[in-house]
Amino acid sequence: MTPATDDAGPEPRKPTILADGAAVDAFVAANRLALVELYTSGCGICASMEPVLGIVAKASDAAVGLVNAGDDLDLAARFSVRSVPTLLLFEDGELIERWESGFVGADVLIEAIADRSG
Repeated sequence: MTPATDDAGPEPRKPTILADGAAVDAFVAANRLALVELYTSGCGICASMEPVLGIVAKASDAAVGLVNAGDDLDLAARFSVRSVPTLLLFEDGELIERWESGFVGADVLIEAIADRSG
């Protein structure tokens, strides 16, 4: 009997849940392009961003992370978060773009990342 082979390929990329600012720092350092959403529990717009961020994770070169800014107020202060969701795009550890205007479509995020992909 021949052993079964797994032809499914690599597992699709998914957003990573980050615990706090230290986890954000490690995530950003480990990825050339990193998109991080700062959200809070109970935020409806933040919840509506979840499927969008899943699409971005699968369709772009960026690693996607999510962190509850309400659980780490120092992190929220460090990035001057005034509203959620706040989306931060990092390249080589440097913050290069941010969105704070509420819901952001996958096409906008994928295009911004594609402009930085090599």
